[in-house]
Amino acid sequence: MTRTGSCFCGAVQFVASEIGKLGACHCTSCQRWTGGPLLGVSVPEGALVVTGSEHVVTRRTSGWATRSNCGTCGSPLWYRYDKGVDGTGSYEVPLGLFDEKDDIPLTSEIFIDFKPAGFAFAGNHPRRTRAEIMPASPEGA
Repeated sequence: MTRTGSCFCGAVQFVASEIGKLGACHCTSCQRWTGGPLLGVSVPEGALVVTGSEHVVTRRTSGWATRSNCGTCGSPLWYRYDKGVDGTGSYEVPLGLFDEKDDIPLTSEIFIDFKPAGFAFAGNHPRRTRAEIMPASPEGA
């Protein structure tokens, strides 16, 4: 199913021809970037077509990823894991940017040990800590 979406001001719009799962990342970086956990929908490399790319501002935020925002309104657009074995990556697009999102269930949470105590997501899905995530990540950090 094709999904459409945009940033807050509409300067950046996208079509995702394929989506993966919805996950929540509670790491400190995502909290500072979004103001809370990143509720990101995975979109494979090549499945995201963007219009208004001249408004996209991208910054390297770790040794293996970049984060992009709309340069006009500031909306977080995607986290891109870009250090895959073949040099390609995938996108984690914030759920709130999609026009249709009611049928995308939360399937996992990571960095659960960084989650603020004041909230919790319902559902029976995997919840992994930093120690469980980091050994599998690139560069071991």
